[in-house]
Amino acid sequence: MKLQYTSIKDESALTLTNFNCGPSQQLLKDKNLYKILWSNGHEVDIIVDGYRLTLKHNQIVFCTPLNVLEIPRDSKMLALVFNREFYCIRDHDAEVSCNGFLFFGSSLPPVITLSGKEAKSFEAMFLMIQEEFETKDHIQGEMLRVLLKRMLIKASRLVQKDFPEPEIPKPQLDMVRQYHVLVEQHFREKHAVAQYAELLFKSPKTLSNLFKKTGDKSPLKIINERIVLEAKRLLFYSDKTAEEIGYELGFNEPTHFSKFFKNQVGHPPATFKKNFQETLM
Repeated sequence: MKLQYTSIKDESALTLTNFNCGPSQQLLKDKNLYKILWSNGHEVDIIVDGYRLTLKHNQIVFCTPLNVLEIPRDSKMLALVFNREFYCIRDHDAEVSCNGFLFFGSSLPPVITLSGKEAKSFEAMFLMIQEEFETKDHIQGEMLRVLLKRMLIKASRLVQKDFPEPEIPKPQLDMVRQYHVLVEQHFREKHAVAQYAELLFKSPKTLSNLFKKTGDKSPLKIINERIVLEAKRLLFYSDKTAEEIGYELGFNEPTHFSKFFKNQVGHPPATFKKNFQETLM
């Protein structure tokens, strides 16, 4: 299945698919697409950034254009795939508040587990989207955009329900999201919590206490994991040397990057890449 809306005028695109055909598999190679993947049937194994991720029944994962995905044709999962032109997560943040939670919120894409009631709600939303593809008129794109926005709002609320303190004031929640977004923007050159605290006009201690409230990782761990994720992607999917990767990620000396990577992962970059390649043989 591959139902697609495209607009020549603004180059926007939204696709509803289950990845069971060649054209839908080609979407996984497009580096400009956001992806919402729902395992609405049975358990599914997919590959995200070189690692196996098992999605259990009624789990949804939210992937950014940065994530490299491999999804089997027989997965039978439902997916919404869209580009920035169709719905810009950053520009519409005031509407849905998902930037920093659903997308660009951590080194790994977030996974939401739906209850029976929540699954029925998402099933209804996917059905409405599917039905809208059958209506070809001048407001089809806007209708699809509204339905996507509704789904993102619903998912953002579910993410916040899992916080240890679900009644955290909105300004504090916004600061957590802003921190994640800032890390995404600056992790290549800013490696210290104090640098982000300065951008947010807060102290590092204030940030640390705030992240404890949300049950999130520590501010420093978020930075380190984002650097490591990018390092792994470059090791997996590029021909760059460890030295080149280190410079790209803001390390002035190759030995500093190698030491950082080994402390975080347990192996130096070259050994890690060799072990990964051997697992693929």
